Amino acid sequence: MSKTTYSDGRDSQTESFEARRIRHNGEKKPEDNQKKGWAAEAGSMLLYIIVAVIIFLLIRHFLFVPVSVDGESMYPTLHNQDRLILNKIEKTERFDLIVFPAPDDPGKQYIKRVIGVPGDEIMVTDDQLYVNGEAVKEPYLDEAKANLAPGEVLTDNFTLASVTGMEKVPKGSYFVMGDNRTNSKDSRSFGFVDAATVTGTTDIRIWPLKDFGMVNH
Repeated sequence: MSKTTYSDGRDSQTESFEARRIRHNGEKKPEDNQKKGWAAEAGSMLLYIIVAVIIFLLIRHFLFVPVSVDGESMYPTLHNQDRLILNKIEKTERFDLIVFPAPDDPGKQYIKRVIGVPGDEIMVTDDQLYVNGEAVKEPYLDEAKANLAPGEVLTDNFTLASVTGMEKVPKGSYFVMGDNRTNSKDSRSFGFVDAATVTGTTDIRIWPLKDFGMVNH
């Protein structure tokens, strides 16, 4: 009886041990789980980066683009080497700042202010801008006018007909001028700007940092 009891007990212990050993071998090691966790996290992070880059490139190409000012034709509103954000989707309106291929040098881009939109009659008399027969204030010129010598004018007299040969701004075109009226190549010399060629409008300056923000219109 004692031998049978002993033999049954040892067999029972062996079976129990084998069962535990089999269950242990079937489980994954904690190190394996950690490795897979890190791999999954790294894969997700890479995917996020790729998506972010694609979104950035789409926005840059279709919506917003950084542009740099070259020259002083928009002084004092803009300065040489200022950096701005170009908005490609905003509708162009009178007095907006726009970027477009230079009509006299297609390899360049100009930044000028829209003075006349389709249908407008434009003239300047005694340094006063008239649009459709009404005097229009140009606060963006106040600083430049304050620095003029006695008897000096910022914008010479002209009519739309005298500089373009047309009484009104034609459909699909803009009449533009630089804020630095005494030193700006604009519609007074190269004529109207085709609206279809306008790259976009700009009114946000991002550099230099001390001037960061909306451009003073």
